Amino acid sequence: MNLNQKIAHYLYQEKTRGNRFIISPEAAKLHADFLKYLKEKKAFLKYEKSVSALADSPNEQFELIQQWVSAFQANGQVADNEVVMEVAVLLLTENFDPKHVVHTETRKEIAGMHGEHGVLKSGKYELDYNRFIAKLTEFQQTEVPKYEQFTALKKSLAEQRKKALRLEEFKPRVLSSFVRNKLIDKVYLPIFGDNLAKQIGTAGEETRTDRMGLLLLISPPGYGKTTLMEYIASRLGLIFMKINGPALGHHITSLDPADAPNRAAAQELEKLNLALEMGDNTMLYLDDIQHCNPEFLQKFISLCDAQRKIEGIWKGETKTYDFRGKRVAVVMAGNPYTESGDKFQIPDMLANRADIYNLGDIIGDDAAVFKMSYLENSLTSNSTLAQLANKSMKDVYTLISMAETGQKDGLNFEANHSPAELNEYTSVLKKMLRIRDVILKVNQEYIRSAAISEDYREEPAFKLQGSYRNMNKLAEKVVPIMNDKELETLIVAHYEGEVQTLTSDAEANFLKLKELMNNQTAEEVARWADIKQTFSKNNAMRGVGADNPMGQVVAQMRGIREALEKE
Repeated sequence: MNLNQKIAHYLYQEKTRGNRFIISPEAAKLHADFLKYLKEKKAFLKYEKSVSALADSPNEQFELIQQWVSAFQANGQVADNEVVMEVAVLLLTENFDPKHVVHTETRKEIAGMHGEHGVLKSGKYELDYNRFIAKLTEFQQTEVPKYEQFTALKKSLAEQRKKALRLEEFKPRVLSSFVRNKLIDKVYLPIFGDNLAKQIGTAGEETRTDRMGLLLLISPPGYGKTTLMEYIASRLGLIFMKINGPALGHHITSLDPADAPNRAAAQELEKLNLALEMGDNTMLYLDDIQHCNPEFLQKFISLCDAQRKIEGIWKGETKTYDFRGKRVAVVMAGNPYTESGDKFQIPDMLANRADIYNLGDIIGDDAAVFKMSYLENSLTSNSTLAQLANKSMKDVYTLISMAETGQKDGLNFEANHSPAELNEYTSVLKKMLRIRDVILKVNQEYIRSAAISEDYREEPAFKLQGSYRNMNKLAEKVVPIMNDKELETLIVAHYEGEVQTLTSDAEANFLKLKELMNNQTAEEVARWADIKQTFSKNNAMRGVGADNPMGQVVAQMRGIREALEKE
């Protein structure tokens, strides 16, 4: 509401109450004192004569009356300008009526105030209700809407910029199902911590200045490489910049987005260069590097040594980034086993600068905690065990020990469990132990098979996987009343579904799985033996063409010798 609107509103309110203004006690007193003074000084006629001379000019009359009242104040009377104006209106309109004086205190001195605000004087605040209400109204009707418009505009611009920069993608997002198990606490965090301390330094006076290195995580799919690093980035307060290796592909050899063959690859390179431009508090995470060209990976060699430099492209211009002394960590992750079973290798000079860990295999003497991690990570997937985990993780380990050993004496529980609940927990855990053992065998065979050269194979490559992901899929279907036969059927059915994607290798992989589970039928044993024999024969003949009769004869004689040796 502007000034004219306020005036119109006030006049309307006054007119609806009658043809007289409400009078403040301060104005009433000043009005009475002024007239009394004029009469005492015999100046009243002079005052009336001067005002009457301007009868045709109300504005000049009003200003003249104000001057008279102001002059009266100079004789020792003290009043605010608003009171002077109110008295001038009363004198001009000759509209003073004692009945319209409102004897309400609108000013109050508030003592004992603390602060350094401009309205405070010696710890006192002079409250003028009318001024305060006018100021508050002005604030509500003018300042607040402007501020709300400002904040809305700022938020809109920030959201537009965030969307343009895709900032939401750079925040670490730890899965709600993430379990910080014993393997992470006792094995991964200490060894990863040493590497990251070498890369980003540590707090305190003893922090390293010669920061260098690379953390290379390898494993088959489903072992939580990305999830674990997102968790660590979140705890360290680092921006998690994930670069998607499959989106880049084998054709990308440059860090320049302009050289990318498609928009998806260009976006990943833009993210990479944005991470370089950020320059601090960043974890650069290259995922699934088995899909990247080795020449592309070589670009990171100087970034991972003591130089901590890399050539990037920012807004079309080549730029050298120097990260010496900065909190920048470089992490690469990938599946070291390609579809053919060959071991994936990164450039030697990059591998030489890396600390390499296989999350899908046992590290050092941590076999027990590695096996336990399969159970810990699958707790939330099983409805029965999820209830147990919510009550007490300590009781989880106690019941696992009881399920493994069958020993019930001397066990103490942290939470309260009924006998029926304990029976259900134990029944499920026994089945989970059987699943874990199968999953572990599958995992170890997958890694062993993938590491064997085709020249030395005695049986087809094993491509089924035994990761945390497989464990969780099976765990969610386990119920306490399931018997042993139903459990074996569940495991076999799970892998029957997975072998369907292997097409011509499906039969061999399924028979190998049955061998690992020690539940092959007589027909399956015979069929598996035939497959291995045929594979060995074909492998011996591999590379011997039809135009090489001597090689064929040698291969046949070798087969005869091997057959005689087996007799």
